[in-house]
Amino acid sequence: MVLTTPEQINAYRLRVLRQGLKAEMHGMRLTAKGKTCYAILKGMGYKGTKQQVFDAITIDSENALAEAINS
Repeated sequence: MVLTTPEQINAYRLRVLRQGLKAEMHGMRLTAKGKTCYAILKGMGYKGTKQQVFDAITIDSENALAEAINS
């Protein structure tokens, strides 16, 4: 599958950040340019603890993926 639309790329990015946050919650440290996935998501407007952000990003990424597939 080739990701060509901005919606598909955004959906994939959210899924990758979700998986990175999940790994961080289990004690791994994943960084991109010195920022953790949690910090990136906080910068995107998500608020709360890691678990609260994980729950919110799970819902948002599933919705984004469904929209990207249907478009």
